[in-house]
Amino acid sequence: MENLEAPFLSLLSTNMGVTSGERIVVFSDIIREDEIVSADDRCRRGNLHEAASALAKYADEKFGNASFVDFSATATSGVEPPIVLWKAVFGAEIIVNLNKDGLLERILLKKADAADLESAKRSVIAASADVARVVIAMSNNSTSHTRFRWLANSAGARFASLPHFDPEMFFTSMAVDWAALAQRTANVAQAVNRGTFVRLSTPDGTDLSFSIAGRHAEGDDGLLTAPGSFGNLPAGEAYLAPLEGTAEGVMVICYAPTRKLDPPLTLHIKNGEVASISGNDPHKEWLERKFSESPKNRNIAELGIGTNDRATRPDNVLEAEKILGTVHIALGDNTGFGGVVSTPFHEDYVLYSPTLTVLAEDSTPFVILDRGNLLV
Repeated sequence: MENLEAPFLSLLSTNMGVTSGERIVVFSDIIREDEIVSADDRCRRGNLHEAASALAKYADEKFGNASFVDFSATATSGVEPPIVLWKAVFGAEIIVNLNKDGLLERILLKKADAADLESAKRSVIAASADVARVVIAMSNNSTSHTRFRWLANSAGARFASLPHFDPEMFFTSMAVDWAALAQRTANVAQAVNRGTFVRLSTPDGTDLSFSIAGRHAEGDDGLLTAPGSFGNLPAGEAYLAPLEGTAEGVMVICYAPTRKLDPPLTLHIKNGEVASISGNDPHKEWLERKFSESPKNRNIAELGIGTNDRATRPDNVLEAEKILGTVHIALGDNTGFGGVVSTPFHEDYVLYSPTLTVLAEDSTPFVILDRGNLLV
C-alpha cells in the first residue's frame, strides 16, 4: 500500500475534487462465510478491502473528516447495502425519518413506489447538510443501481463506485488522460443520441437489436467534481437504458464478471428479456437461479460503450466494460439511468470486437463501432 499515495491523491483531487474538511465515507465489504470464492479472487478482494481502508486513512490525514465502513458482502450487485452504511452516509436524523411508516424497509426490499421515493428524497434533501459530501464505494458488489446511491446523489453527495476493483488498476486504467477520456466519451454519447434504434453484432455470434427511442445516453468520464455527481472508477463509457420490451436476438457471452467462460453461453432474447440460455458453463446455473428469483432479472437493462484507452483486462468486468472499442449489455435493474425496471440485480457482460450501428429517426444508419474500431 506504500505505493498508492499518488494514486490516492489523484482519485481524491482530480476525480472527486475533495476540499479540506468535507465529510468523506469510504466503504468496502467482507467475504461471507457461505461464499464460494476462488483463491485468486479471495486475494483480490482482500487487497480491495485493504486499499479501501488505506484510502480512508490517507483521506483523513490529507483532508480531514474521512471515515471507513465495512460489512458482509451483499448477495449480488444492485442489492441495497445494510443499515450501518446508510447511517454512516446519511446521519442519524435522516435514518429516523426514513424509518417512519416502514419507508426505509420498503426501500431496502426494492418495494418502494414512486410516492415512497419522493418522500425519501424530500427527507434527505431537507437534512442534506448531514449527508457525506464524498462517498467512495470500494465494495466488491456494486451499489451503483441502488436507492442508497440515488438518495446520496439527491442530497448532493459525489459518489464514485469501484465494484470488483483491483488495486493494480490504479496504475493502468486509472492512469489515463482524464481530459481526453472525457472528450471521447462525450463524443460517443452524442453520436448514440442521434439514433432511435440499435443493431449490435460480434464475431462470436451476437446478433441483437433494440429501440432506444426516448432514451438518452450519458457519459461516465470519471470527473465527479460537481454536487450530485456519480460514476464508476475506472471510468470510460457512454451508456443508456434500451427501451424495455424491444430487444430481440441472441447475445453470446465469453466472460463472466471475473473469469472467462468455458464454453461461452448464448442468451436467447425475446421481447426485451432473456428467454433461455444455451451452453454448459456453471455460470448458466447461477444466472438461471437469479432469473428464478425474479423475472425482472431477465431484463435487457443497459447498453454501454467503452472509451478508456488504458483499460485492457477482460477478466474483471469493472475494467473490461471500459475497454476502448467494446460494448457491454447489462441484465436487471435500470432505474438509475432512465429505465423503469427495479430489481435487486444488475450484471454486465462485455462483448468484444462489436459492430454497433445506430439508426436515426429517418432510418438512416451510421456506424459507431466497426469490429471494435471506434469511428466517432
